[in-house]
Amino acid sequence: MATNTDKPVVHYTAPTPNGWVPAILLEELKAVYGGPDYETVKMSIRDADIGKVHNQVKSDWFLKICPNGRIPAITHEGFPVFETSAILLYLAQHFDKENAFSRDPVKDPKGYSEELQWLFFAHGGIGPMQGQANHFNLYAPEKIPYAINRYLNESKRLYRVLDDRLKGREYILGTYGIADIKIFGWARIAPRTGLDLDEFPNVKAWVERIEKRPAVQAGINSCN
Repeated sequence: MATNTDKPVVHYTAPTPNGWVPAILLEELKAVYGGPDYETVKMSIRDADIGKVHNQVKSDWFLKICPNGRIPAITHEGFPVFETSAILLYLAQHFDKENAFSRDPVKDPKGYSEELQWLFFAHGGIGPMQGQANHFNLYAPEKIPYAINRYLNESKRLYRVLDDRLKGREYILGTYGIADIKIFGWARIAPRTGLDLDEFPNVKAWVERIEKRPAVQAGINSCN
């Protein structure tokens, strides 16, 4: 979609755990560095809107930005980036010059490796498993107990891993950063999935800690 903005970054999003991710980092970057300035384009993810709503994720114009037809995606001076972890790494590379929210692969290679490990843990684990738990528990036209239990139990296992990681730590890598931002959205809606965060006290305290950040609230609100 061609926009008339002169803002360098355009964020294509919807109010979902993944949709919040780029907006939160963009707001955190603005709070520290004063930018980048960005425009939000709100997208429809409803299949019923295909062919009816211009800003639908399966629209031809959007598939040129995100071939997978999913939110979120960004463009930076016209260059498209899709997938949440790829967006986080791209924004960090280009705008987090003092590594306020990310690790430097040259100066801190072990920290950078840890950062990648937890991004991939979320991208390949918590997001997909909890997403399927959401679907079968909340949206499937028929209740399939095996599927509900399979994905819910795997989500619980992953949250136990995260809870163990957070013992004695305020944030995943010790200091707040993109690994936390990546996972936070899913943990924030965990109760909707049927996950009781009281079973994961370190995760619960971590969610509450992150939720209090003004940039986090601004990022979430920008997607609504």
